Amino acid sequence: MLTIWGRLNSHNVKKVVWLAEELALTYQRHDVGGTFRMDEAYRVKNPNALVPTIEDGNIVLWESNAILRYLAARHGDDALWPADPVRRALADRWMDWQFGYAEAQRPAFTGLVRQSPEQRDPAAIERATVACARMMTVLDAALAIQPWLSGDTFGLGDVPMGVYAHTFFALGLAREPVPHVAHWYERLKTRPGFAANVMIPLT
Repeated sequence: MLTIWGRLNSHNVKKVVWLAEELALTYQRHDVGGTFRMDEAYRVKNPNALVPTIEDGNIVLWESNAILRYLAARHGDDALWPADPVRRALADRWMDWQFGYAEAQRPAFTGLVRQSPEQRDPAAIERATVACARMMTVLDAALAIQPWLSGDTFGLGDVPMGVYAHTFFALGLAREPVPHVAHWYERLKTRPGFAANVMIPLT
């Protein structure tokens, strides 16, 4: 059985749990990190002291997007993560692009969700909001010419940014219309694993 360590209010944990459900995997998840803290046994599994970490058979693995690729390769099919290197790379680039977006969004998320009004830095939140809106126009242009970041069908390339798109809309960071992103997000919301594990209150 797949074991997932990490609290579900982590963007990176949401990715992994959502994909596990897309793959219909049986799994157990243990709350780790944040208010749940980490014990020494966990730090042995993940020396970075971050979440998530998985154990699947005899493999222990950390780094969320590496976990996604592993799960898709081991338990998925060609539709989710294509064997063709060109199709795979065109989807895979959005998984790496997500890291830059995450850094842009972080000050807004932290300020609006995890800090009290007295602690907030309005200028930092505004800069983050502008940066997120600008990056979302890049995503919108891509989704104007194909329905999914993975191409013609939903795939692994949609998972990382799907999690962050939920936060983008939940925080109200949109400044200009991004209709193709909005339509993609509406379709993501119909996926049971996304609805159950990503569309939860931001904390």
